[in-house]
Amino acid sequence: MPPPPPSPSPITPASTDAILESISDGVFTVDAAWRITSFNRAAERITGIRRQDAIGKPCAEVFRASLCEANCALRHTLATGRPVVGKNCFIVNAHGDAIPISVSTAVLRDATGHVIGGAETFRDLSEVEALRRELTGRGQPGGLVSRSPAMRQVLEMLPALATSPTTVLIQGETGTGKELLARAIHEMGPRASHPFVAVNCGALPDTLLESELFGYKKGAFTGAGQDKPGRFVQAGEGTLFLDEIGEVSPALQVRLLRVLQTRIVEPLGATRGVPLRARILAATNRDLAELVRKGHFRQDLFYRIHVLRLNLPPLRQRPEDLPALVAHFVARFNHLQQRGIQGVTPESMALLLAHDWPGNVRELENVVERAFILCSGPWIEPRHLPEELRHAAAPPPAAAAAAAPKLGTARRAAEEQAIRAALAATHGNRQAAAASLGLHKTTLFRRMKALGIQPPAEDGRTRRRQPE
Repeated sequence: MPPPPPSPSPITPASTDAILESISDGVFTVDAAWRITSFNRAAERITGIRRQDAIGKPCAEVFRASLCEANCALRHTLATGRPVVGKNCFIVNAHGDAIPISVSTAVLRDATGHVIGGAETFRDLSEVEALRRELTGRGQPGGLVSRSPAMRQVLEMLPALATSPTTVLIQGETGTGKELLARAIHEMGPRASHPFVAVNCGALPDTLLESELFGYKKGAFTGAGQDKPGRFVQAGEGTLFLDEIGEVSPALQVRLLRVLQTRIVEPLGATRGVPLRARILAATNRDLAELVRKGHFRQDLFYRIHVLRLNLPPLRQRPEDLPALVAHFVARFNHLQQRGIQGVTPESMALLLAHDWPGNVRELENVVERAFILCSGPWIEPRHLPEELRHAAAPPPAAAAAAAPKLGTARRAAEEQAIRAALAATHGNRQAAAASLGLHKTTLFRRMKALGIQPPAEDGRTRRRQPE
């Protein structure tokens, strides 16, 4: 008689931990007080938060997800006993970036069947989201690529704003990315599957803007041969973005105020109104408070759209974002144009850092796109940049000889600033910083040593170095 098969080895806590550490999805568990009790390696990688910093904290403080405010999947599971599978949302990682994820949840019970907490797995959908954007013709919002403290405050507010139905006013100079931010608020919230409708209020004459927003009924005026729904109605349960709202005439401001107060849209020629179901986001590059003081903008409308305000800082106030933005646009145009440009040279980066960027991120994107047209090699050089960028940093010819020592000092300072900004943008990852600057890693090390730049105590791969 053959010997009986060996009995299977029991699964121990140690083997369970090994399994959780080996999978690519993030996994964490919480106790009955919503405090994190375990946090696997993939969760560290996706969130950018170390395990020791996450365990013991409330999960909402760690993840800052778009579901945390009102639609927490784990709370739903613990309340109903039913798991949630594949629910999409966004989290904000340790660097302030919005990361799309897919969430699944389950109840944790002890040996007697009592609920002791919950477990959640989450999968990083960044690559899937990037592919979806390309297929739908919408590129990644490059204006939201940021490491600056000012922009980080804005990005950290996005999950809470996305789940709120409140009207938001976005203020910032032309080219700072106001529409990109509005799209991010829309796509991170529960209205993401509904339309995002944008209207530039400064691009249309008053009468045409009114018909575009409110629509009209057949026969409302000469040439109105059929009903036309306005943008308020076209947005449905999605988001209507009113860009450059500071350009709206006083007469149309009255109608906008009535819509926002009553939530009823009255098309031209209609006898009955239509309920407004869309969320309203507004933006302007003007100082609305000053327009109110001058009598050019209604105070009651200002307070109606000014419930929450986001201020987008201009690019000149966040130069530390330049290397990351340049790397983003280089990668984007490489993909769109099937090119293999590796980045910009240090001299080019120094010129970019010296520019004031009155056109903000949009101007930077145009500069990189222009360089792609002119550049036939692997690196974007100063000669590929616009003339105004090259000449702004150059001294007058008569003073060139006398200014030579000062120019050397200025160039050294610009190079040091570029390297420090690249290191900050890549969180100390020297290989990524070298790539964004168009340098080999060993060349970056050599230039850091020559400029007296100490290697950061924390980098993007090894986190904080432990003392020896």
